[in-house]
Amino acid sequence: MAESWEPVEVTRAEGRGPVVLVCEHASRAFPQPWGDLGLSAEAAESHAAWDIGALDVARALAALLDSPLVSARASRLIYDLNRPLEAPDAIPAQSEFYTVPGNAGLSAQERRQRHAALHDPFHGTLADVIAGRESDALVTIHSFTPVYRGVKRDVELGFLYHSDDRMAEAALAVERAKGTYRAALNEPYAASDGVTYTLRKHGDANGLPSLMIEIRNDLIDTEARARDMAVHLMPALAAAIAAVAEDRQAAE
Repeated sequence: MAESWEPVEVTRAEGRGPVVLVCEHASRAFPQPWGDLGLSAEAAESHAAWDIGALDVARALAALLDSPLVSARASRLIYDLNRPLEAPDAIPAQSEFYTVPGNAGLSAQERRQRHAALHDPFHGTLADVIAGRESDALVTIHSFTPVYRGVKRDVELGFLYHSDDRMAEAALAVERAKGTYRAALNEPYAASDGVTYTLRKHGDANGLPSLMIEIRNDLIDTEARARDMAVHLMPALAAAIAAVAEDRQAAE
């Protein structure tokens, strides 16, 4: 592996905005020593390998909010940073209809090695960023496919939470009032699907309000669309941040 390669990137580290932004599925890169895991070119470029458009939205939000962004620099098919080691889909041998040959039959030691090489530095860096500043909230950015396992998804925006629903509820109320996109709470996934690992690990566990935003990927599949989506999301985010800030002030 090239000495210069790092599994995590921090953008706007000195940003003083109100949130810490996270993008766990930002990259479709397959660095050494793992390589392409035996994937076809189609699979390596597909949504199975990364959350299409999520990084562009996250970067645009980081600029708009002047907030730090912690993002991944390797495909989630090597290791899904939004999963604990014990989760079967942390290193999937099958992702929807794509087989991942390089993940088949891994030993427990090989799984631990990937966890140590990718998960630990990413989450260690995120913990350091959170610890080094006073923030109102943690916000993670994801995208999802319009069709999954042959079923069309009607939702276009999802606001997810682990156990603290304040930000998600506030954001959803603003989004539904605008009526631009079909929005829902805990769709197309929820905590019961195991997708809120980062929210639990860095948000709930530290008493830091948190929110996951899921965006249908055909709405953000170009940089221009992603920037437009980031601007669109700002009022919902502002309402979510204000909701937890008001609660904090009331408690003081």
